[in-house]
Amino acid sequence: MAADMTILERVPEVLALSKLDAARMLGVSVRTVDRLIALKQLPVRRLGRRVLIPRHSLQGLLRADHPTQGS
Repeated sequence: MAADMTILERVPEVLALSKLDAARMLGVSVRTVDRLIALKQLPVRRLGRRVLIPRHSLQGLLRADHPTQGS
C-alpha cells in the first residue's frame, strides 16, 4: 500500500519536488518540465546532481500567463 502513495501523500509539507514528481503534479511529461526549465520558465535548485523544483515555483508557473503556439 505504501508503494502506491505519491511523495505528496507521504510528506505533504515537502518543500521541493523532483522533475518526475513535478511532472505528475502538473499532469505533463518530464520532457515538458525539462523544456520549462531550459526556457527559464520554471526556476530550480540544484543540490549536487539533483534538480529540485521548489513548490512555490510550480505555483508561480500556474499563476503566470504563458503564450501558446498559434497556427
